[in-house]
Amino acid sequence: MRITCQEQLVPGRTLQEKFDFATAAGFDGIELRGKGDRHFESRLPELARAKADGVVMPTVCVEMPHFIGDFSAELRRDAIDQLRSQLSVIAELGGLGVMTPASWGQFSLRLPPFEPPRPPAEDRAVLLDALTELGEHAAALDVLIMLEPLNRYENHMVNTLAQAVELCRATGLGSVRAVGDTYHMNIEEDDPCSALAEAAPYLAHMQVSESNRHQPGTGHLDWAAHLATLDAIGYHGDLALECRLRGEPETALPQTAAFLRKFL
Repeated sequence: MRITCQEQLVPGRTLQEKFDFATAAGFDGIELRGKGDRHFESRLPELARAKADGVVMPTVCVEMPHFIGDFSAELRRDAIDQLRSQLSVIAELGGLGVMTPASWGQFSLRLPPFEPPRPPAEDRAVLLDALTELGEHAAALDVLIMLEPLNRYENHMVNTLAQAVELCRATGLGSVRAVGDTYHMNIEEDDPCSALAEAAPYLAHMQVSESNRHQPGTGHLDWAAHLATLDAIGYHGDLALECRLRGEPETALPQTAAFLRKFL
C-alpha cells in the first residue's frame, strides 16, 4: 500500500515542491483536489508538467459547492459535467480515478428540519443515474469513479460502505467503486473492520484520518486492526491522508507517515 497526502496539507508553491516535501516526509504521492467551474481542467498544463517531473498523483478528491445528489436538477447536471471533466484529466495523467460523496452539507436527517424534500427512492434514482453516466465515461477512459460515504451529519443518502457498495453493484459497471474513510466509518460503521471486509470486492481507495479528524495517531482508532484488515482482504490501493493537522506540517507529516508505516 502506498501512503499519499492531500495537496493542501503539504507546504510548497508548486506540485513539484509539494512532492519533494511529501516524499522526504515519508509519503509516496499527492492526492489532488478537484474544484468546480472547470478549475481542475484548467490545471492540466500544470499537472502535465508535474507528471513529467515524476510527481505521483493517483487520485482526485472532489471539492465543489454542489454534488451529484443535489436536490436541484441543474446543479446535479453541473456536478456530473464537472466530474466527467475531472475523470478525463486524471485519465490523461494516468491516474486511478476521481472520488465524490453523494453530497456534502446539503441535508442531514439528524438536524432540523429533519424531513428532506425528496424521498429515499428518488435519492437512490438520482444517484444511480449519475453514477451510471459517470461510470460509463470512466470505463471508456480506463479510470474509476469512486463513491465515498460520509457521516450522518454531512450527508443523508450514503453513510456506510454497504450503502455505497449497493449503488456500485446496481450500476453493473466495474468502473464504479467505493471509498472508505476512517473518520466517517468511526461514526457510522458498527464494526469498521467487518465493513471493510464485506466491501472488499468494491473497495478501490482509502482515506485516513483520526476519530477527531486530525492525523492518525492523535485519537482512538485501532490502526493496527484497520490496516491488518486491509492487508487480509488483499487491498493494494492507496491510503490518502485527508485530515486537519495538529501541529505544523514540517513536524506532523513525517510523524504521521512513520506512524502509519508501523502497521504496514
